[in-house]
Amino acid sequence: MGNVGPGSKERIGKKRYNILVMIFITVVINYLDRTNISIAAGALKEELGINAIQMGYIFSAFGWTYSLLQIPGGIVADKVKSRILYPLIMVLWSLATLVQGLVNSFTALLGLRTSIGMFEAPSYPINNLIVTRWFPENERASAIATYTSGQFLGMAFLLPVLTLIQDALGWRGLFIVSGIIGLLWAAVWYFFYRDPQNHKKIGKAELSHIKDGGGLIVIKDKDDTSKFKWSDLANAFKYRKLWGLYIGQFCLGATTIFFLTWFPTYLVEFRGLDFIKSGFYASIPYLAAFFGVLLAGFTSDYLIKKGFTREVARKAPIITGMLLSIAIIGANYTENTTLIIVFLSIAFFGNGLASIAWIFVSLIAPKNNIGLIGGTFNFIGGLSAVVVPIVIGYLVQDGDFSPALFFIGALALLGLISYTFIVGKVERIIPEN
Repeated sequence: MGNVGPGSKERIGKKRYNILVMIFITVVINYLDRTNISIAAGALKEELGINAIQMGYIFSAFGWTYSLLQIPGGIVADKVKSRILYPLIMVLWSLATLVQGLVNSFTALLGLRTSIGMFEAPSYPINNLIVTRWFPENERASAIATYTSGQFLGMAFLLPVLTLIQDALGWRGLFIVSGIIGLLWAAVWYFFYRDPQNHKKIGKAELSHIKDGGGLIVIKDKDDTSKFKWSDLANAFKYRKLWGLYIGQFCLGATTIFFLTWFPTYLVEFRGLDFIKSGFYASIPYLAAFFGVLLAGFTSDYLIKKGFTREVARKAPIITGMLLSIAIIGANYTENTTLIIVFLSIAFFGNGLASIAWIFVSLIAPKNNIGLIGGTFNFIGGLSAVVVPIVIGYLVQDGDFSPALFFIGALALLGLISYTFIVGKVERIIPEN
């Protein structure tokens, strides 16, 4: 079983794709609990008496703890088994989501949003670490694109559903239903996930395929007492190419955060769409982003298999995506709803193209610090979730959303410059110490 001879690649197992489906579903639930606040925003503002600036702080609160705890989250992801860590944090953030349905004050809501950010902090370092373990290098961009697409496809289909749930059960019911879904999935993860070397149903052929292709399958023995060193943390900040990734991720996050927070409010309050209709219009840019991220991942891996350099195969989708994201500014120059959605869809399609940036963490980070570097990468990227919603809140308080879209477009341009001129050659860093 599992022996593979020449020309018999079809006999290599597919357990890694089962794991990828699990990550995909987890990402959908992760973003469901991040973004349901954007659907509830209008009702929250009315019932709790929250103004635009306060709403900006609520949108931002998730990012405060999420970004600050990325580095510790990455360290924990490196040291704690993913089978244990992931369901644990999933239970915690799902409970915090559920309790949001019971609050009656701005302060309580703010606190719960920060707790969700805290508990979700290790999630993307874990995702990247699992894919780096389970997939050979020439399949990794496709794998990253697939699970990343979960945030876009999930929201494309969930936005109308969440809108209808809130219409039927109110904003409190929306949070309670979201929390219950996460609690159920945490149990599924614990019972079914294993690392490749511990997975009882993986064949020798697939294990060899992963390992020989650069998958980081590490079998630790009892004497392995790898501990965190301060030099590991220094490695996360001392290399120029990593700073290029960090700046690019912050700029990429700015566009994402706009769509995850202010976008439904933009459609309803600034473009005059009714609440139900806004949910269906809002799903269109998410579908565009979904196709963008899948196109980027599979095209990038295809180019690698055809012999193109990493600089071309990995950077081209990201640079093209950042360029397209600048199109968000075009929505400022039309009152036509269809054209507004077109410009926003082009921008979010570009954001999807650029969302395979995690591939650089798996390719560039020192082998023993992938979780830590992933945490740092997501920490600086996550700062966009702190800064952008608050800045937009101040920019739109007078009723004009145009400056906010210019702000997002300018950050997309900065990201384009960062990936083009700062990242440099795509190769793994070997620390000097």
